[in-house]
Amino acid sequence: MFILSLVSVCLLWLISIIHVYWAFGGQWGTGAVIPIKDGSQQKVFSPRIWGTLCVALLLLSASVIILVQGGYMTALPASTYSKVGCIACAIVFSIRAMGDFKYVGFFKTIKHSQFARNDTKLYSPLCLFLALVYIMLLL
Repeated sequence: MFILSLVSVCLLWLISIIHVYWAFGGQWGTGAVIPIKDGSQQKVFSPRIWGTLCVALLLLSASVIILVQGGYMTALPASTYSKVGCIACAIVFSIRAMGDFKYVGFFKTIKHSQFARNDTKLYSPLCLFLALVYIMLLL
């Protein structure tokens, strides 16, 4: 469980850092991380600075929940709050893996964009992996 937790925390930190990079104007990778409408190059949404920073903070918080619930932070022992956090993260990442049945997730219908291919190969499996890690931390 230690290795899975470590990998999860590192991935969440990395993704959080990338979101901070994007929030401050970074362009690397942006073409493959936002879904586009079918048959066009129009983005489904345009992320704003504060929203992107909020996502970065939530990802960082999710990594702290793993550290606390796994017992890796001696200053903060596992508690009811960390268990509730694990449940919430497991639900959120599971829902993200399933998707909205149109643009994101395993059950999306729009599958021919660069984002859709990345989502199928990387993003949705990563969310499923993270959801399973949170569930395993509860056992």
